[in-house]
Amino acid sequence: MATNAIDEERELLETLAKVEALFADTGFAGERTAAASAMERIRQRLRRLQETDQPVEMRFSLGSPWSKKLFLALLRRYEISPYRYSGQRYTTVMARVPRRFVDETLWPEFQQINSDLNRYLNVITDRVIKGAIFADDTDAETRAAPAGLPEGPFTLEG
Repeated sequence: MATNAIDEERELLETLAKVEALFADTGFAGERTAAASAMERIRQRLRRLQETDQPVEMRFSLGSPWSKKLFLALLRRYEISPYRYSGQRYTTVMARVPRRFVDETLWPEFQQINSDLNRYLNVITDRVIKGAIFADDTDAETRAAPAGLPEGPFTLEG
């Protein structure tokens, strides 16, 4: 079982390297040297865009803590400083960035990596729950609501 998780993690890392290579306009996705070159090409593209497309303040609302962590890491990788204003939700991230860079590189790359990461996290979560908690992972039964069902104060959110 551990080998399977290790294989899945290696596969995820390889997929992420391929995604980065795709957004760096390179035809290959090799080891660390190629990844560093891809990252530098994206940084150079961002610097070129900043000359013609002035950075604007943008707000990003991210739906989960995992997505936020990923997005913050991408911003910092490209030397963009993330921030948020007091009073904003924890899942809100602000950044000054050229709109074209967001549209052509940052957001599509984030969406692809986020999708791959969520798929991986779902597999791991399912494995842990089935192995350590209970093997039946079917969804809750759907029932017809009784007439006059009260809302009640017993609502919990995770």
